Amino acid sequence: MKFINRKSELEALNEKWESGDPQMVILYGKRRVGKTELMKQFGKKKPFVYFLADKRNQIEQLREFGRIVGEFSRDTVLVKHGFTDWIEAFQYLKNLNKQFVLAVDEYPYLVESDPATSSLFQKGWDVYLKESGIFLLLSGSSIAMMESETLIQKSPLFGRRTGQLLVEPLSFEQAWKFFPKKTFHEFMRFYTITGGMPAYLSQMDPDRSPEENIESRIFSTTEFLFNEVEFTLKEELREPQNYLAILRAISWGKRKFGEITNETGLKKNVLTKYLNVLERLHLIDKEVPVTEYHKEKSRKGLYRISDNFFRFWFQFVYPYKSELQIGKTEEIIERYKTCSSSLEAVVYENVCCELLRGFEKNIFSFDRVGRWWEANTEIDIVGLNEKKKQILFGECKWSSKPVGTNVYADLKKKAGTVQWERSKREDSFILFSKSGFTDDMISLAKKEGVYLVHGNTLL
Repeated sequence: MKFINRKSELEALNEKWESGDPQMVILYGKRRVGKTELMKQFGKKKPFVYFLADKRNQIEQLREFGRIVGEFSRDTVLVKHGFTDWIEAFQYLKNLNKQFVLAVDEYPYLVESDPATSSLFQKGWDVYLKESGIFLLLSGSSIAMMESETLIQKSPLFGRRTGQLLVEPLSFEQAWKFFPKKTFHEFMRFYTITGGMPAYLSQMDPDRSPEENIESRIFSTTEFLFNEVEFTLKEELREPQNYLAILRAISWGKRKFGEITNETGLKKNVLTKYLNVLERLHLIDKEVPVTEYHKEKSRKGLYRISDNFFRFWFQFVYPYKSELQIGKTEEIIERYKTCSSSLEAVVYENVCCELLRGFEKNIFSFDRVGRWWEANTEIDIVGLNEKKKQILFGECKWSSKPVGTNVYADLKKKAGTVQWERSKREDSFILFSKSGFTDDMISLAKKEGVYLVHGNTLL
């Protein structure tokens, strides 16, 4: 896999390494987000031991772990016989008497094979490793299990970690580096499908169209992306069918709690639990108007799928699995061509929020950025500065037509209905456009100080 960016993550890890102190860092994030590559990049030019856990029993995994450590320490006896238990392993690691990185990947598999694993690692850290030269990285894709075993107060390893790092998907700008020859508009078409997941981006052939990539890399039943969503949910959840139903409902526009209830037939208390789990797994977000102070108490919450590929998969793979199984792809490709622009428009709004953060030096700093709505009125993007009472209203237009003064006039009218600090605030306006702006809008923007963004460029 091509390694892109992760500059801030590597800097954080290297800062801890350079301190020379023993470290236990919890590194977690969604499957395919690039955790393994990050650890391997961090381990370059350092004494580095990498162990990938799996679903074998504890005896076999200890033997494998011993072989890997033995090769690192050039201990032929250990290579041949391995370790008999974890305490023996921790004693051995302490006696190496040097600074080195030990990366234990997919740590949750060790816990599955023996529920006492985290307690043993706790004892190993307290008795042996916290006075050694080890830089211990515990990594996992099961966010729920990583949190329950290492991060929450009741977990055996709580209080032992010296740091934690949630590896997020790449931003739009970072992901664009996978396709450096693509224009903003061209890459948006790919990003709408893959999001910022390195494993998904690396599956796309930049020399082929999005439609060709979809047909060969996603619709083909032999490709891993065909079953990726179901596999991910089965790995993480005990009742994947109910979660599949919820995610499908949200992807098809059922974003209110009541709408999801009606679509899935799940009881309200059960649905609440499932939605909370999906939020914890970073698969969905509960979105509220940006001016709301208490997200958890808001009755205006709308749910959305936060992963671009999941959104795509639920719209173009999940409903048509029977057709795809027998190779009938033409009709679904045509359906995608018809719907792709509206799908890109949804993603474009999220990209505009990201771009706006990059324009803070040119506009003003934002405490919060997001959408706003009230009754039948919606504003695509609003940025707030609480202390200075500044507010920025914006519209994002993913259209083949240049944006004209009518869009700006409509935005000003809608801004007048927003009650936030109404008598004290300072209003500003910004327009994002795929296809540029009319001459009249450009002239008016200069006159009234309206910010204009064409693609990803602030004019």
